[in-house]
Amino acid sequence: MADWGAVVVAVILFVLLSPGLLFQLPAKGKMVEFGNLQTSGISILVHALIFFGLISIFVIAIGVHINTG
Repeated sequence: MADWGAVVVAVILFVLLSPGLLFQLPAKGKMVEFGNLQTSGISILVHALIFFGLISIFVIAIGVHINTG
């Protein structure tokens, strides 16, 4: 049996936390901008840290498992 929980959580978080797609922290002129499709280096770093924190919580602490087979 394969455990697809980590893969599904990672894909969903990757789509939701792509900088500039839905929101961007920090933005160029403001603290938060929505849907501007522009990124900066610091924004990529902030989104990567948020991604790492959330995937750690969902996969390790909560233990999301989706078993197939």
